[in-house]
Amino acid sequence: MEEKEIEKELPAQQYSLLVKKIRDRFGGAILETTLFRGEITHVVEKGALVGICRFLKHEPDLQFKFLSDVLGVDCRKTLSCFEVVYHLYSIPNKYRLRIKVRVKENEEVPSVTPVWRSADFAERETFDMFGIVFDGHPNLKRIYMPTDWEGYPLRKDYPLTGYKDEYNPFGVEKV
Repeated sequence: MEEKEIEKELPAQQYSLLVKKIRDRFGGAILETTLFRGEITHVVEKGALVGICRFLKHEPDLQFKFLSDVLGVDCRKTLSCFEVVYHLYSIPNKYRLRIKVRVKENEEVPSVTPVWRSADFAERETFDMFGIVFDGHPNLKRIYMPTDWEGYPLRKDYPLTGYKDEYNPFGVEKV
């Protein structure tokens, strides 16, 4: 969706803050901006992620101090990458914003735990389920699956019946 279309569909103040102000500050680091059902999504370069997040949290006009979720998406069939999605909320302004970072397999994403401590558990969950590594995370380890578990259950290439082992005789053979 082009910037002019987004501008037409959002109130002027929201557009000015959530699109224009961020694009003016970070320019080329904002790869794509979309509007869906009144919510804006910025796809950003992974190297600029922490700086953008700090700006969104500390900028007096924005105040995105609540990180509601961090999650992974397996887009390898369509975009040949994973997406890490950050859902942000500004309590005083009642704005929602979505930030996405695209990463190839075996690439690392900078951790946003220095910006929002609440990212700690959500990044660990994303690591455990998708295998996406967060660089600089203070305690990145599995939290749902046993430490010796092979594979990442929410990846699209993970078999629905699991892998065959002593506890699961009906699973798929490991390749």
